[in-house]
Amino acid sequence: MALLAPLAGAWARGDTQPVPFRVVDDGIPEPLTSQPGDVERGRAVALDRSLGNCITCHEMPVRADFQGNLGPPLEGLASRYTLPELRLRVVDSKRINPESNMPSFYRIEGLYNVRRDWAGRTMLTAQQVEDLLAYLMTLR
Repeated sequence: MALLAPLAGAWARGDTQPVPFRVVDDGIPEPLTSQPGDVERGRAVALDRSLGNCITCHEMPVRADFQGNLGPPLEGLASRYTLPELRLRVVDSKRINPESNMPSFYRIEGLYNVRRDWAGRTMLTAQQVEDLLAYLMTLR
């Protein structure tokens, strides 16, 4: 969790509004931040049950007490998708499949039944999205 402490300050600074992005075909080609994603911070986001929480719904190539099977396994993910395709799936999976159970981690519009303390906030910051993607791209 210590790796995420600098990012926790993003919420205090108000970095909860999504930066503009452009969807091209089935992906978001440009990064959301000027700083490259960090693999170790991204791994922490994926495993942190209060952030990305990927492990709750997906089997991952890591040691963990509980791994979900609601979503597809993440092992080999970077061999199946390009970085722009993965960015769109993390940012707003509903654009790919409106029936998906995967949350839209970087969307604030068009949501319903949002807890009051999360209304108007993205689930992840732009940097956390890019960090998570850096980690996911190692899963070949």
